[in-house]
Amino acid sequence: MHFHGPGLDTGDLSLKDVQFKHMGRLKEFVKPYAGYLILAMCLVVAITVLGLIGPLLTRQALDIYIPAHDWDGLNRIILVYVLIQASIAVLRYSQTYIMSWTGQRILFLMRRRMFVHLQDLGLDFYDRMQAGRIMSRLTSDIDALNELITGGVINLLSDVLSLVGIMYIMLRVNYRLALVSFITLPLLFVTVWSLRFRMTRAYHKVRRRIADVNANLQESISGMRIVQAFSREDVNMDRFSETNMRNFQANMEAQTLHALFFPLVEVIGAIGTATVVYYGGLRMSWGDAAITVGTLWAFLQYVTRFFWPVRELSEIYNLILQGAVSAERVFEVLDWEPNVKDRPGAIWLSDVAGRVEFKNVTFEYQKDLPVLHDVNLEARPGETIALVGPTGAGKSTIISLLCRFYDVTSGAVLIDGVDIRDIAIASLRKHMGIVLQDTFIFSGTIMENIRYGKLDATDEEVKEAARLVGADEFISRMPDGYQTQVGERGSRLSVGQRQLLAFARALLADPRILILDEATSSVDSYTELLIQKALERLLKGRTSFVIAHRLSTIRNADRIYVIDGGRVVQTGTHEELLAQGGLYKDLYEKQFSGNPLGNAAAR
Repeated sequence: MHFHGPGLDTGDLSLKDVQFKHMGRLKEFVKPYAGYLILAMCLVVAITVLGLIGPLLTRQALDIYIPAHDWDGLNRIILVYVLIQASIAVLRYSQTYIMSWTGQRILFLMRRRMFVHLQDLGLDFYDRMQAGRIMSRLTSDIDALNELITGGVINLLSDVLSLVGIMYIMLRVNYRLALVSFITLPLLFVTVWSLRFRMTRAYHKVRRRIADVNANLQESISGMRIVQAFSREDVNMDRFSETNMRNFQANMEAQTLHALFFPLVEVIGAIGTATVVYYGGLRMSWGDAAITVGTLWAFLQYVTRFFWPVRELSEIYNLILQGAVSAERVFEVLDWEPNVKDRPGAIWLSDVAGRVEFKNVTFEYQKDLPVLHDVNLEARPGETIALVGPTGAGKSTIISLLCRFYDVTSGAVLIDGVDIRDIAIASLRKHMGIVLQDTFIFSGTIMENIRYGKLDATDEEVKEAARLVGADEFISRMPDGYQTQVGERGSRLSVGQRQLLAFARALLADPRILILDEATSSVDSYTELLIQKALERLLKGRTSFVIAHRLSTIRNADRIYVIDGGRVVQTGTHEELLAQGGLYKDLYEKQFSGNPLGNAAAR
């Protein structure tokens, strides 16, 4: 499947595709609850049929019982009318309850399906799709689909039955009067058709604009520390106001067309009513016995009711437009194939020795723009491998390939001699622990965040992992210890404290392969000393990959690979590389010569 542009939001699709392309696919969500929907439809049929009886009872009362002063007959008519209205009320309550329950179940099913799919998608999807746009599809677009399924379909059935029933009754009662009342139908159809395409465009634009607003909000809120640190509040406010204004304008365009439709239908309905009154009154003045006061009154009720479902059908049409656009946007995400997935027959590794090999690995994020070129490296079981190089050299990309966040373009990554593409992804990552520079801490307690590395770990195991990395010292000073709430993204913790929790989380999983991607870059010297002492014990017996901009932290690595421009340019121990000269020695000397650019150059 192909998408246009990095955000997956394409505003220039054909209107025909927008309306109908994905609508039929909604049946997979509706099918489990088809029985409830059928029951609700049966109730709607009963409600509609009973609702059409009222004017006929009124006609009978006016033409038969009142002129004849038959009060018993009139009382019977009134009793039947009241019983019908009471039955309609009970049936409508039952239908509304069933549809509300069914709608919530379908909503739950759709959101769960999309969330599960989002968990399976690779990082290439998230590289191209803003979080706010994803949230928009997961919330407002699915809400629109649910409203279409639970409200639009049922109301469509009710309105169509009402129209057909009204037309049938009118033709049976007096076909001449009925044909006169239908004179306005061509004008009504022309009105609906003329607004149809403009409303489709308008609702498609509304969906894109609200996604822009969500994306802007998500980015601004997530980056609030940076916004305030650089006093960018006014700039961000201007950007949001511009995005919000575009959303306002798109909604006003849609609502203007929507608002225009109802007065036009009202005017057409008034013309129909006036025509019936004029023609019916004229025929009565001519002595036409087929048109009585009761008949004319019933016709006026039916004509009025005839335009009720027409107005509601316009609402349903709006739901269909919004639902069709939302279906397109939701299924675009659901149709996105994960760039990394298990091959048929993928194996499960019960045990891993920890031998890692990169063989002639080339990788490109974008076609024909490689970021790694023919990379070869090896880590024997229990070795510590360091990756060093300038910013953008490809170090983190190597780690991403090892974790199989992406698949290599050519070549192979092997673990214990097995191509990782032949290993089940869950099995592969079960044997890995990773700590990134940009540590992510979840809302919840410290205990819950550390246990994320091993969900069945006991409290004592969690505390032991924290002690091993030196986190227990600051945790014990927290108000509630391990039960302290850390806030969203760990907002109540310092950067260094978040890093220590990430270390404890990774180590609790007891991985055979440990990955540290500039994991000590955000801790102070004292904390780094604690971590270094813990790492001496923790790295022992594990294959480890370390990316560090502080070259002092990798002096004891078994082997250092120097990466530059996506290529391995040097290999050796710390002492060997200093003796060789070249890029590593340059980076080392810059970092320890007091040059302020040293740290940056070593990243």
